[in-house]
Amino acid sequence: MLGSVVQVHLSPPTSSVLSIRYLSRGIITALLLTAWFCGSGTAIAQLRAIPDEATRGQLRYVGQTIVELDGVRAQLSPGAQIRTPDNRILVPNALPQDTLLVKYLVDAAGMVHRVWILTQDEAAKPDKKQR
Repeated sequence: MLGSVVQVHLSPPTSSVLSIRYLSRGIITALLLTAWFCGSGTAIAQLRAIPDEATRGQLRYVGQTIVELDGVRAQLSPGAQIRTPDNRILVPNALPQDTLLVKYLVDAAGMVHRVWILTQDEAAKPDKKQR
């Protein structure tokens, strides 16, 4: 009768030097990525494209999903996006009470669907002629 043989393979102990090397490499990578994202924020903001068909107007937040565009009350559509001058999405209740110069698009139901708060440079540019 043959006896059973059990083989146990033990992995060599990991070196703490290797662990520190990989940990420091990860930290350096994270720091570099963070610096790159922070530094590219202004470059990303410059790439925003406001459609030519967007209408220029004065926007004032009234409450909940109601805004005033050029003094006329309008409803924000479900999923409406409001973009800040640096192209970040802003929730409606975070809008300041001041009147803002914007460009906006409305959806098929006549609700305000996209809003871009203009930078000073964008506000100074004339609107493109619509065909």
